[in-house]
Amino acid sequence: AAQRSGWCLKCFLSCSKVDDPRPGQPYKGGNFCAFLPDNREGQKTAVLLKKAFEQGLTFQIKSFNGEERVTWGLIPHKTSWDGGKARNGYPDAQYLREVCTVL
Repeated sequence: AAQRSGWCLKCFLSCSKVDDPRPGQPYKGGNFCAFLPDNREGQKTAVLLKKAFEQGLTFQIKSFNGEERVTWGLIPHKTSWDGGKARNGYPDAQYLREVCTVL
């Protein structure tokens, strides 16, 4: 089996996009964890995900029952070690190709 590595972010965002519900105001986030294979392709993907994070593309603000919350954005992330594609986990043979296409 391939080795896997994970990373987690404790998220506090200050949003400044015009379409954000409260531009320039901080939003309390949560703990967001994602997993990548510990190989050359996984490391390449990690670099691209870091660039996406630095550009503010990793998360978005969504309204749930009148409360704005930080959620994952449109970039797909593997948030589980297992469970397959249906549960945002592995195995998923197409994931690295799909996420690199999005990035």
